[in-house]
Amino acid sequence: MNCSGCGADDTKVVDSRLAEDGAAIRRRRQCAECGRRFTTFERIEEVPLVVRKSDGRRQPFDRAKIVRGVWSAAKGRPLPMAQVDALAEAVEEAVRLEGPEVSSSVVGRHVLERLRDIDAVGYLRFASVYKGFDGVSDFHRELELLEKSAPS
Repeated sequence: MNCSGCGADDTKVVDSRLAEDGAAIRRRRQCAECGRRFTTFERIEEVPLVVRKSDGRRQPFDRAKIVRGVWSAAKGRPLPMAQVDALAEAVEEAVRLEGPEVSSSVVGRHVLERLRDIDAVGYLRFASVYKGFDGVSDFHRELELLEKSAPS
């Protein structure tokens, strides 16, 4: 690290502490040439996550879109906002493991997997949009699948 005063490249760390609730490390440094002290911050650089839409467009992943979609599907249901936020966070973590670019269908599948476990009605509503239900028979088929996968 170069000194911010004289530009020398011989600096040493004199103190390190966690900053920003553990998301960064604050380092106090001192220049061996001029003695000047300065602070640097070290942070993890996240690779941007991109969602590939069915029409080929690409857009940045937006956790808020998942929250809005689940919240809309669960409208009128006793689903706490904290649980919806946790679901969206879990989906983001899961899709990040799949790489820097994922399809919107993969994101939707992850949402459905988690929503099935917390609210069956919200799951059916979300599935009806995600899977493009055309009629009552689609709801009936999905309901049968849901009942088969439910723990006894």
